[in-house]
Amino acid sequence: MPRKAKIVEIPAIGELDRAAGHLSRQLAQALRKAIGKGELKAGDLLPSTRVLAGALQLARGTVIEAFEQLVAEGFFVSQPGSGTRVAPSLNVNTQPAAKPAAGESMPLSRQAEAFSRAGSQFTTLPAVPFAVSVPAGSTAPDDVWRRLGNRIRARGPGAPSGYGDPQGARPLREVIAEYVRKSRSVHCTPDQVIITAGTQQGLYLAAQILPDAGEAVWVEDPAYSGITAIFATACRDKQMIRVPVDAEGIDVEAGRRLAENARAAFVTPSHQYPLGMPMSMARRTALLAWAREQRAWVVEDDYDSELRYAGHPFPSLQGLDPVRVVYLGTFSKILFPSLRLGYAIVPDRLVDAFCGARQLMDRHPPSADQYVLASFMAEGHLDRHIRRMRTVYADRREVLINAIRRTIPPALARLQPCDQGMHMVLWLNAALDDRLVAREAGQRGVSLRAVSPMYGAGNARSGLILGLGGFSDQQIENAVQQLYLALVAVSRIA
Repeated sequence: MPRKAKIVEIPAIGELDRAAGHLSRQLAQALRKAIGKGELKAGDLLPSTRVLAGALQLARGTVIEAFEQLVAEGFFVSQPGSGTRVAPSLNVNTQPAAKPAAGESMPLSRQAEAFSRAGSQFTTLPAVPFAVSVPAGSTAPDDVWRRLGNRIRARGPGAPSGYGDPQGARPLREVIAEYVRKSRSVHCTPDQVIITAGTQQGLYLAAQILPDAGEAVWVEDPAYSGITAIFATACRDKQMIRVPVDAEGIDVEAGRRLAENARAAFVTPSHQYPLGMPMSMARRTALLAWAREQRAWVVEDDYDSELRYAGHPFPSLQGLDPVRVVYLGTFSKILFPSLRLGYAIVPDRLVDAFCGARQLMDRHPPSADQYVLASFMAEGHLDRHIRRMRTVYADRREVLINAIRRTIPPALARLQPCDQGMHMVLWLNAALDDRLVAREAGQRGVSLRAVSPMYGAGNARSGLILGLGGFSDQQIENAVQQLYLALVAVSRIA
């Protein structure tokens, strides 16, 4: 294994007052200060006198003189063939950074404060029950993915050079267009597909592009925090209208009463997040009729559409009205979250706008995994993977339902009926604070997200998100027992 030279950079000595003269003394003093501030630490290897002289545009003799002075003072040690280091035995009390005086603390913008609040909502939960999107190990495509990656890298450059297409790799866009046509009745060409870093980026792009400042958008109530946080931070100049959701999905008539002329509606019609029900065909028809009347856009987050355990899923909204629906999908949940690859399928008129916004955000998606995913899909591995997932997750769902029925009495909590997806909702007794329960359960080794923060002001219900992910039957049984104990503990102080 090659040795790595541990030569430190010393930004503190970059500027010397050449007009004042005595440059060797100035350099020695700057180096002492760097040691005192902790920028140079005991044992650090310094650049050679030749390199440092060139970087500072000094005579080499000036640098040698400064080094010799610091060696004499015991700050540096020099050994032939080993270079010059800060003395390993040096014990310097480093100076802490100066604290701002009273009243001089840097104020945060309202935007910064809003982003800080949003970030706190997305803390990654420990990968234990019931965290959502923990891949089931028995379905993970590790071997196939590794083999395809090795094959693709062997045929081309190890690191693709140059900038890529902001829409993403053409082969991946082609197989996605075919995949959604067959599985979700989506009507599109590869030229309408834009590869994203997961659904979250697709939502961000749509929120930036579709409404103008001051215009209203419909967002479900409750809703995925990732969309509400966008309108609470980066898109605060738009009006977010929370439209209630009932057993059939978003209440279109309520939306009309609240904001008839909204510019866009953001919905999760296949598997409403967080509640879990699909949008009824009557509501789909009503939503698209509203969009046609108002010349509005509909953003379809096709969350969890692949994992339906009974019957057949509804076709996509996009297939019913391709000219005004932006369709968002992701591979992060069905393959592995770290992949960070999703897609937006947009009407032709929006392609240039999405590409332009994408280029300003991050230029283009990383290339390597796109080609692996394209091969994974083209060779039929994704279809087989999803079939295995349905079987595994259906089994996990039954284990969870039965464990809750045996362990948690209805007076404390009850499960929301749901026949698809990677999570279920457990509704709590109204007297129980779901955030307190999640905190108490977390101390007992159980990962939960509270439902109440996903509602608009004044509409909250107390519930918990239970992910079905990659957990064994025994892990689920144990976690349900710990959840019961957390519920009992919180009920005693309610």
